[in-house]
Amino acid sequence: MTVEDPIRPPVPPFTYDEAVQKVRMAEDAWNRRDPDKVAMAYTADTKWRNRSEFLNGREEVRAFLTRKWQTENGYRLIKEIWAHDGNRIAVRFCYEWHDEDGNWFRAHGNENWQFDEKGYMAQRHASINDVPIAEADRKFHWPQGPRPADHPGLSELGL
Repeated sequence: MTVEDPIRPPVPPFTYDEAVQKVRMAEDAWNRRDPDKVAMAYTADTKWRNRSEFLNGREEVRAFLTRKWQTENGYRLIKEIWAHDGNRIAVRFCYEWHDEDGNWFRAHGNENWQFDEKGYMAQRHASINDVPIAEADRKFHWPQGPRPADHPGLSELGL
């Protein structure tokens, strides 16, 4: 016997406001950096492309996120909706992080998401580029965790 995943609102087809909500929910979850909880936002058989890595299923996603957040220190992320239609959402994002030697980077990327009828992400295609930055050039300074509601988004920051 298997336990079915509960509905994860909002569910498709998304209105603009629901798509924006889904983007912010994803941003907040990733900023909490809990691989177990983040992985549960995806279907059990989710398909991912992240840079040049291809992942299949929640367990691979969980292992990937665990590795990611062990090396990307000081991780802070902002996502912004780009487009949406039906069960798909496109986002652009930036995140800042530093390596174990204190070298800072800003990652710039785009993601295409497809959701199932219960609101779980079934596909995620991510293209990402890392740019070295000086610590003085950082723009994401909130305490570790979700971005405060009054912190500017990507457009407001000129990113």
